[in-house]
Amino acid sequence: MKAGKLNGQITIGVFSSSSPVSATVPVRYDRGIEYLKSRGYEMIHGSLQGKQDFYRSGTIQQRAEEFNNLLYNEKVQILMASIGGNNTNSILPYIDYEYLKKHPKIIIGYSDTTALLLAIYAKTGLVTFYGPAVASSFGELPPFVDRTFEYFDSMVKGRITCPYDYPMPEFWTDEFIKWDEQDRSKAQYKNDWICVKTGICQGRLIGGNLNTMEGFFGTEYMPEIRKGDILFIEDSLKDACTIERSFSLLRLAGVFDRVSGIILGKHEKFDDNGTGRKPYEILQEVLGETEIPVLAEFDCCHTHPMFTLPLGCQVRLDAENKTVSLLESPFVQ
Repeated sequence: MKAGKLNGQITIGVFSSSSPVSATVPVRYDRGIEYLKSRGYEMIHGSLQGKQDFYRSGTIQQRAEEFNNLLYNEKVQILMASIGGNNTNSILPYIDYEYLKKHPKIIIGYSDTTALLLAIYAKTGLVTFYGPAVASSFGELPPFVDRTFEYFDSMVKGRITCPYDYPMPEFWTDEFIKWDEQDRSKAQYKNDWICVKTGICQGRLIGGNLNTMEGFFGTEYMPEIRKGDILFIEDSLKDACTIERSFSLLRLAGVFDRVSGIILGKHEKFDDNGTGRKPYEILQEVLGETEIPVLAEFDCCHTHPMFTLPLGCQVRLDAENKTVSLLESPFVQ
């Protein structure tokens, strides 16, 4: 199932399914809101804007109600996360999936929002979008925020022509500057994607933040990973010990026996535990002898800039030539 193409004035409803960023770092949240407004989007705050319940934006029921009420708002065409967090999986039983089946909308976010994106896809079949969030992505400063916006804007407005090759950005960054103190652009690092294992494959794109997936893996809210799928995974602020465990979960669950290819995103501020190893090298060890094409250091993750990926759509991966191509429109034609 796909949402319809957007026309005219576009309204984004902002939900906070976990962390209370609009209360804890309002300067970053407000900057993201104003940036999107300056680019022509109308913004509607969710009911938890500016609120905080210790480590989260609200109770489980309050967070689910905020999301559902934005769904019911006929003016809202896009629901975008304010940020991620750790506890979006708590609200999954309370989302109005039946309403979404009848009124499909664009749902977008990343990191902990993976839980919501994949649950919606599992329950409704609706294509969801792994992409930028209001505070963490659009609260960034130029030039990176502008690149992220270009990818987002072109995707949600249906301006891309399929097959569409995601262009490797010339530069990227994961420099850390405290959000309430940032007053300059971040350092620019020369970009390169890494071919870990050569090969070409085509299949349904599925995945997201791997650490988040572990919070609902094996439940009714996790889509079945099918034969021939292309698995997209990324993580942030983890160490080598942790990601070996996460990769091994996929191996033990038989996921690597089913997928036709793997796209691994850049890992923000990775701690190699003194090994000198990269995340893709640890993945390579866990995979063992495999013919699965693997492309690493892809730019749809916690680093800047960030692509917008439609989960559930057909993509083509050519690891040797370092290309990822979207083969079908994520919208009703």
